[in-house]
Amino acid sequence: MKAVIATCLLLLFVTGVVAVEWKHSAVLDNNFLVLWTPGERDVMFEIQVKTLGYVGLGFTRDDGTVGADMVIGWVDNNGQLHLQDRHVKNSSKDPQMDSSQDYCLLLGYENKTHTVLRFSRRYDTCDPRDLKITNDTMQVVWQYHVEEPVSAAGVLPDHDAIRGSRPLYLVQRDAQPRPTSRNQEAEPPLQTWDILNQQVRLPKGQDTLLWCRVVRMPNIDHKHHVVKYEPVIQPGSHDYLHHMTLYECRGDQAQLESAAKTSGSVCYQPNQPSFQCNTIAAIWSLGSEGFNYPPEAGYALDPHAGPRYYMLETHYMNPQMDAFISDSSGLRLHYTDKLRTHDAGILSVGIDPNWRHIIPPGQPEVVSEGHCISDCTGHTIPNSGINIFAVIMHTHQLGRKVRLRQIRSGEELPPIASDTNYDPSYQEYRKLQKPVRVYPGDHLVAECTYSSKSRQAITLGGLTTREETCLVSTLYYPRIELSLCYSLPSLPTVLQSLGIQKLMQGSSPVKIQEPQKLSGMTLEERLLSYDWETSFQSFQEATRSGTFKPLCWTSKGALPGTDSLEVHYPRILRPYEEVNLPCSKKPLRNKLSMLLSEDEDIGAPVDPDSDETNAVERGQLVRSKVSRSSDGPTGGSSSNRSLPFLLISSAILVAIVGHGTFR
Repeated sequence: MKAVIATCLLLLFVTGVVAVEWKHSAVLDNNFLVLWTPGERDVMFEIQVKTLGYVGLGFTRDDGTVGADMVIGWVDNNGQLHLQDRHVKNSSKDPQMDSSQDYCLLLGYENKTHTVLRFSRRYDTCDPRDLKITNDTMQVVWQYHVEEPVSAAGVLPDHDAIRGSRPLYLVQRDAQPRPTSRNQEAEPPLQTWDILNQQVRLPKGQDTLLWCRVVRMPNIDHKHHVVKYEPVIQPGSHDYLHHMTLYECRGDQAQLESAAKTSGSVCYQPNQPSFQCNTIAAIWSLGSEGFNYPPEAGYALDPHAGPRYYMLETHYMNPQMDAFISDSSGLRLHYTDKLRTHDAGILSVGIDPNWRHIIPPGQPEVVSEGHCISDCTGHTIPNSGINIFAVIMHTHQLGRKVRLRQIRSGEELPPIASDTNYDPSYQEYRKLQKPVRVYPGDHLVAECTYSSKSRQAITLGGLTTREETCLVSTLYYPRIELSLCYSLPSLPTVLQSLGIQKLMQGSSPVKIQEPQKLSGMTLEERLLSYDWETSFQSFQEATRSGTFKPLCWTSKGALPGTDSLEVHYPRILRPYEEVNLPCSKKPLRNKLSMLLSEDEDIGAPVDPDSDETNAVERGQLVRSKVSRSSDGPTGGSSSNRSLPFLLISSAILVAIVGHGTFR
């Protein structure tokens, strides 16, 4: 306990009396705002909740509160602040007290409408009750109540608590810059370019629609930089939007100009003009709030050297096949003529959406990989390399894990990005903690792990949400020509993975010739009737050991010399092994901690004057005097909280010195 107290004291004096510029924030519901700033070993939170009862924030890796790690706090009727480290054993119970308290109280108060708590905790507390905070998608849970516990033991009111959960990135997340007097003066006013659909009507009887609209760039006469972009979602349309991608278009200018005068059409139809729209300029996916470029880079809008036409591809989903749905959503780009140091680009690494990407049914884990081969990077990346500063990961409904791997000269480096708790409904940008350098000759692998336990039949690669995809889009600088770097299992590899030796020439539908036991069966019948339960491992091994076809595209088309290649998996001489650092020594437990075993929870209320309650006051439960300010929470920097902080820190110091627990 001494180590925790010492850390809390240090954080109190370092952070409590100065303004905190929060890096991230999220509105969890209309009454609950959370702000946070990740540090090297700790993350600091502030929750501002419209209630005068208790409030709670927690984390779990599941879609719910089972196994949740939570902190609960409130201000009692005597003006004392309570903060408790708790956990949820199952979804039917309220959070129970932990035997080890690992949250540091930094600030707290209550006014006429809100309860505000500021606290911190280490990413890894070494307490099995506490969930490690990592770069993975975290399921954030919260709850609050109009009433507060009746005693210091913290038995919560047993009904009418308001609860919720949502996925968030807590560590690597795009920081939304908050306006201050300093940066408002430095930042010139931004111009906006709205690229919106025009009353696109979702077709009856179809659950998926890909709609493409060509637009002309703004009427500018010199180079500008896009510094941020965001979705513009028509009210009521959010549930129908899966992703929106803005592509640069090159090709016949007259055809593009003609297309720009229309409201768009269904994408990729056989009779449509062939536009070269394959370089991504901006992308929005389900759950994203948009993106802010770092101060050193921006996306170039250049009427002289860049494209003049763009195509907005919008992926609609309508699983319930609701009728009479029309939409005018799109993207809003903010740009300025105050140029930044670097032009930024987007390089997409993944699997080409094609039927050769096969996901067998009924499997807890199916691994698929898309390769950006060394020949592609070797011909396009300069010797000085490129700097990846953000990524966005994309699968459809079955994705559970995604990572972007980097292999250089036979050595696998740490993943550029990784999410072992990926949530397909939350595809937000993640800013890397520091840019990752990619050099010519590096081999990149987009690795996606799917769970197909819910599927009775195979899932094939494709563009619709019933099909699957594996894509990692990387934002980087300085910009290069390479834009799409995909791969696809070769046909021989697919046939081998299905136990097929030879196909009949010229048959329609495609039929199997060898082996003899499969002769005459169509390829589709083999896909549907294959015994995946007994042959899954051999399928995975054949897929990885076989060849694949690389697809390296620039704004001008396929990279010369790569379109006819068939490549094997790269040889890795030194695999990457993640180093798990040992936890720091667990803090000493106080008297109440000793009474609680690892598998037991606090039961009946404790008498306020008992020895157990005094033990709670010494460490297990942080309590201190606070003022009940009438000023509401600010939701931004907290420089107006010095009085509550001083009262808290003084009370803790008195308690610690008085009980002799810190020397």
